[in-house]
Amino acid sequence: MGTRYRTFALILFLSSLLFSLALSASNDGLLRIGLKKLKLDQNNRLAARLESKETEALRASIRKYNFRGKLGDAADTDIVALKNYMDAQYFGEIGIGSPPQKFTVIFDTGSSNLWVPSAKCYFSVPCFFHSKYKSSQSSTYKKNGKSAAIQYGTGAISGFFSEDNVKIGDLVVKGQEFIEATREPSVTFLVAKFDGILGLGFKEISVGNATPVWYNMVKQGLVKEPVFSFWLNRNLKEEEGGELVFGGVDPNHYKGKHTYVPVTQKGYWQFEMGDVLIDGKESGYCSGGCSAIADSGTSLLAGPTTVVTMINHAIGAAGVVSQQCKAVVEQYGQTIMDLLLAEAQPKKICSQVGLCTFDGTRGVSAGIESVVNEKDGRSSGLGDAMCSACEMAVVWMQNQLKQNQTQDRILNYVNELCERLPSPMGQSAVDCGSISSMPTVSFSIGGKVFDLSPHEYILKVGEGAAAQCISGFTGLDIPPPRGPLWILGDMFMGRYHTVFDFGKLRVGFAEAA
Repeated sequence: MGTRYRTFALILFLSSLLFSLALSASNDGLLRIGLKKLKLDQNNRLAARLESKETEALRASIRKYNFRGKLGDAADTDIVALKNYMDAQYFGEIGIGSPPQKFTVIFDTGSSNLWVPSAKCYFSVPCFFHSKYKSSQSSTYKKNGKSAAIQYGTGAISGFFSEDNVKIGDLVVKGQEFIEATREPSVTFLVAKFDGILGLGFKEISVGNATPVWYNMVKQGLVKEPVFSFWLNRNLKEEEGGELVFGGVDPNHYKGKHTYVPVTQKGYWQFEMGDVLIDGKESGYCSGGCSAIADSGTSLLAGPTTVVTMINHAIGAAGVVSQQCKAVVEQYGQTIMDLLLAEAQPKKICSQVGLCTFDGTRGVSAGIESVVNEKDGRSSGLGDAMCSACEMAVVWMQNQLKQNQTQDRILNYVNELCERLPSPMGQSAVDCGSISSMPTVSFSIGGKVFDLSPHEYILKVGEGAAAQCISGFTGLDIPPPRGPLWILGDMFMGRYHTVFDFGKLRVGFAEAA
């Protein structure tokens, strides 16, 4: 009897100790979601190549129709449409329904909807390789039925809206609207290691005007503060992928203080940034200001092709030779140089040489101009590629003139840059053995310079002799008023702990611990 009593007392003591430890772990009011990290492999690369034609067609249509229109218009959701989740590496687990059905999702600050494959997905092969939501097995399911479709850079998903409880960690979001995907035609979703996407962007870009999961977490009082933060573990030797913290920040995840910048346009977590520096030298392209988006749904760093080409040249990345670019330099290079030396307005130079038209603030290429004049049945007839190449050449020459280079050297330099233009998929190969000698690339945000070393902006795919190294910089050209725009993915967020402050509408960055 005494032995039994002592055993019972020991179990009771251990239970109370574990209970107190569990309480202390949650006393700070933070919800911690462990993230898994996926190593990029050749399957991902193969899928990306198979999708390249589709993606380039979409990029071309976006170049044609521009990014005009008010927030919430179809034009403003096109940044979501450009997303390619093949390079996303961080995933977490959620549950939908009662009892919870488990799904692996990307927590994506660059979109706003929650979607998972549906048990009613009969004719798309990717659905057979992923967990599927079965509404018949949930006691909290509510029928909605409204149709839904989301276009990504690698294909669309479509289906219908439903409502159910969503479990994130120990918290349950009640009555959450989400998309049951019944069609996933893309190769991307076939080889993807994730089942769906949980968007953490603003409601303004939510398809179907569905209330995002995060909004309901705040509204239902499930979090201490209207703040969430990402810590992404970049240590390849550790299994832990990182942590997404809802309700605040974990002081163990960062060093020093955060630099905060206000959200300038709700939809994406968008803010103003300054120039991009290559090896400490300003590129000059964003000296007048650029916008940026903090995006956990991609690993890459997407920005204006003009700057990305300069970076590719500096790191020795091999892209696709642009014949239009070289033709512009050969035929108009000296004229552009003379106009710059004569202190002509840089924004007007390409219209002065006849390669672009000028809309009062900037050069407009043929593709955009033809859309503008479609109602009148007129078209400028100017080449879209030639106009873009001219505008890039102007920026490159300006940069070199500031460094007091000779005219011959400048023309040679611009020709070299033409050879470094990114491929249609935006990815350029580099020599894995030269990474240590590559320059630091920096972003100016909130008056502070944030550095990225070569090891942080180069993607390594595979191991050993078969390894391939890819420049993490990809071209993305979005004209004013929305752009020029940078998308700062996991490469940036891995180096810098990122805070998304929903209450104060700001984004913060600090050195990750």
